Amino acid sequence: MIFDCTRVARLTELADKQFSAPFVLAGGGLWVGVLSSGRCALSGEAQRLAAAGSLLLGAGPLRLVPAEPCHLVAACIGGSAAAQFLQGLAGPMFASGASAPGAAQLLAQLAAGQPPAQAGSLCFQLLCEAAEADAAAPALPPLVAAAIAAMREHYAGLYGVEELSASLGVSKSHLVRVFKAAVGIPPGQYLTGVRVEAAKQLLCRREYPLEVVASLCGFSGANYLCRVFKKATGQTPAAWREAAAPAALPAAPLPLEQELYV
Repeated sequence: MIFDCTRVARLTELADKQFSAPFVLAGGGLWVGVLSSGRCALSGEAQRLAAAGSLLLGAGPLRLVPAEPCHLVAACIGGSAAAQFLQGLAGPMFASGASAPGAAQLLAQLAAGQPPAQAGSLCFQLLCEAAEADAAAPALPPLVAAAIAAMREHYAGLYGVEELSASLGVSKSHLVRVFKAAVGIPPGQYLTGVRVEAAKQLLCRREYPLEVVASLCGFSGANYLCRVFKKATGQTPAAWREAAAPAALPAAPLPLEQELYV
């Protein structure tokens, strides 16, 4: 072989992931990915919420924290070109997908499966495509970042957007307007999503009655939980528990759940 292109760029790992809870891209090397749906942030940067179409760049491990259900396709690239790319990267980031319009297509080709040499060539093209991606995703407005943090910490006890806006010192209409402009959905819908995700965790990892799950996740009762849960997931809580429980991993108790053991 006159020239081994895999020494320049090679595919070491591929992730094609639907996720609604935090997860880690663990492989070493340079991760290049496209968030095809949803909104999420890199761990420690909750104020920088990346939208669908954003380009992910960074050395693994990378922990991604979703604000809503997301889908990501990402390639972990090794080799000398990837190492040089990382030297010029200030740190992990989500960048504007418009700066690398061909990245999604290249990742789709990699996800379809390729021989090592062809995968290496695609990886090198992906690095060239991402070379101009230096515009980090804009930070959320401080009010929106504070609202998201409050909802994720206090979802079980919040009575609604009125209480949330009062705790933040703004009117409900102002919070709804600013939040929807930044995130794409109103805060009430976001809060419901947080509660549904908490319910999923309890349903697949604990054997609590539905009334207990509803109470721990901020729903007014089991019947309301069932209605909201089925609308959001297409399944009843019981069906979700049956399907998800075999694959569930042990999890730390949710905040209010700890009080049950006191």
